Amino acid sequence: MASGGGDKREKVNQSGEQKEKKRKESILDLSKYLEKTIRVKFAGGREASGVLKGYDPLLNLVLDNTSEYLRDPDDPYKLTDDTRELGLVVCRGTSVVLICPMDGMESIQNPFISQD
Repeated sequence: MASGGGDKREKVNQSGEQKEKKRKESILDLSKYLEKTIRVKFAGGREASGVLKGYDPLLNLVLDNTSEYLRDPDDPYKLTDDTRELGLVVCRGTSVVLICPMDGMESIQNPFISQD
């Protein structure tokens, strides 16, 4: 009978060879947003803003002084002006949909619409 631990060599490779894993490179360079306030949208519709303290290549984020924007109870896709203070949070990268800076945002005209 096998013990509960299992054979760790099988997880590496059945022939005993070790494969080198490729390092995942981040598409985004978030270093310019460190120590700055950002707003993050998550899968499922939640939104939060906070000071970016750290991140990794998988887009896991560490935010401080975080506020969550609460949704309207009648319409789950509509945000209200109410917020909930969360403090220091770790955001899982797989649920991050959008990251935008709070400072320096400006509206631009849609470049895909023909100007008359």
